[in-house]
Amino acid sequence: MREIVASSYFGTSAGFSAFTLAFQIPNVVRSLFADAALSAAFVPVFTELMEHGRRREAFRLASTLFLLILTVLGAITVLFIVAAGVIMPIFIGTDLQPVQDLAIGLSRVLFPVVLILGLNGLTVGILNAMDHFAIPAISPLVWNMVILAFLVVSHEKLHGTDRLYGYAAGVLVGTAIQFLMAVPLLRRYGFRLQVRGVSFRDPRVRQVLLLMLPVTIGLGLINFNVLINTTLGGFVSEGAPRAIDAAFRIYMLPQGLFSVAIATVLFPALSRLAARSDLDGLRGLLATGMRQIFLLLLPAAAAMIVLATPMTRLIYEHGNFGARSTEEVSTALFWFGFSLPTSGVNLLLTRTFFSLQRPWMTTRIAALNLGVNAAVSGALFIPFGIAGIVIGTVVGSAAMTAAQLVVLRRELHGRLDGRRTIHAVTRMALASVVLAAVSYVTWDLIDHALGRSLAGQTLSVLVALATGSAAYAAVVLALGVPEAKSTIALVTRRLGGGT
Repeated sequence: MREIVASSYFGTSAGFSAFTLAFQIPNVVRSLFADAALSAAFVPVFTELMEHGRRREAFRLASTLFLLILTVLGAITVLFIVAAGVIMPIFIGTDLQPVQDLAIGLSRVLFPVVLILGLNGLTVGILNAMDHFAIPAISPLVWNMVILAFLVVSHEKLHGTDRLYGYAAGVLVGTAIQFLMAVPLLRRYGFRLQVRGVSFRDPRVRQVLLLMLPVTIGLGLINFNVLINTTLGGFVSEGAPRAIDAAFRIYMLPQGLFSVAIATVLFPALSRLAARSDLDGLRGLLATGMRQIFLLLLPAAAAMIVLATPMTRLIYEHGNFGARSTEEVSTALFWFGFSLPTSGVNLLLTRTFFSLQRPWMTTRIAALNLGVNAAVSGALFIPFGIAGIVIGTVVGSAAMTAAQLVVLRRELHGRLDGRRTIHAVTRMALASVVLAAVSYVTWDLIDHALGRSLAGQTLSVLVALATGSAAYAAVVLALGVPEAKSTIALVTRRLGGGT
């Protein structure tokens, strides 16, 4: 909904591309120093202390890190705001030069989210280690609602580029509210922020920071891929950076619903198994998680590929977002679809390395991903434009998956249930082909019958997805995919009031 409203107001204009770039710079810094990297390094150490009954030490570690984050990220935020006029032009392509000042100004408004998300990463890490996932899962919804409110009000009350500043202010306020939602829960679990007794020389702090260094580099390199896409897009056209980002938002929906959710829930469990040196249990849980991700993301990828244009048109083509913008976004979305399953599995594989406290391994692999992405995108963006840029992401993601599996098999001293996984994924892929065919034919028939009104587009896309999903479920069940049967059984128990 946020993306629909924003795109209807700003389309794929140069100003919106400037906003996209201004948002991605702090997002890359956030990935280096803030929530995901910090949480990934913190959770294994915190969990290990809790597993050994050292609760007071675990909370003292959390307090020390809170104060450290506040100091370091606060200083980085101030430094960037002062130096934004020097830093931002480095990433601005030739087609975005006219809106350079706008990108600099927006980045100054948006950069404080780095500090807030750093503190939020610590609180979410504590809650996840305690097996609490509800508030961290709900808070992004509230974040989006706050931004939507700012979008609508600023569009009505402001004019010109001030509307984009209103959007940026909404992101900042929404991020602050997201953090504040988690804070009261910490008291419920016994956490109190301590100032006395904390020491930056605590060996556990050093352990987290040593773990965080490769995690930071690894996750930062992954997020640099997005920045590479945006920067190269600035050399294709003024609308290309925003078009790629708009496609990326659709692409991330199944990622957030499925792979991020599975990886987030399994991460503390993987960390506990690693702390107990239970490699058999860790291998089994990892293999099960991978099959669950493939079960959900292979059909999502198939639907995204065959319905890229209808989805883009339905979601975005309103207001100032026209047919040309739809063509650009759907091109990016089509190619993004091919990387959806491997990208989802990469999230789980990366967190497995983190749980083993072997983050340097996945950091080297992330560097490989970045190099492959940059090389392929750099070679293809001139002849193929947006498509060439996104193909680099597809190839890089596949290379990273293969490399992580090879190294993990060695680290875990045994097979990762590969034969069973390959058999299951092959059957899921066959079912996904059926889904693609059923979805496209259903959409085409309804589209010809009802036309391109909003109601007609909504019905054609939703019915196509529903019939395709039904066909997929029927095929995976008929082919005897165990993960499909267990998922159906789980849903049936929940609907029946079971546990």
